[in-house]
Amino acid sequence: MENSDKSINEKPEYFSLRPEVEKAYGYSHAVKIGNSIKVSGAVSMDDEGTPTAMGNFLQQMKNCYADLDQVLKHYGCTFDDVVVENVFTTDMPAFLEHAGYRNTLYTKQFPTGSWIEVKGLALPEFLIEIELEAHKQ
Repeated sequence: MENSDKSINEKPEYFSLRPEVEKAYGYSHAVKIGNSIKVSGAVSMDDEGTPTAMGNFLQQMKNCYADLDQVLKHYGCTFDDVVVENVFTTDMPAFLEHAGYRNTLYTKQFPTGSWIEVKGLALPEFLIEIELEAHKQ
């Protein structure tokens, strides 16, 4: 097989930020295959899976990014390595009001992605969920 097909043969490397919560809900927080990292949506929760910062959109958003930062660091990455960011929110006007916070994270360039308003997220207390894809250099 050619070297260009090397990533096809690489074993997925899974990572759990909150193993018990992820097992209960049936997902892994991230998986790396080759240089590609896919990160499940982060929500504002504590280590037991209880929603945090209820009713506080900006703090929920910051909590999401804090979790995403931990996942990226696990793989030796930063937000500079993010190539896709998808935001799901139940309150688009609130997201647009606070979207400038992203400028503190994405200091070199912004990733591709979508901003999507949804009827609901996994729990009614969640106002925002953010998923990422990164490419490790």
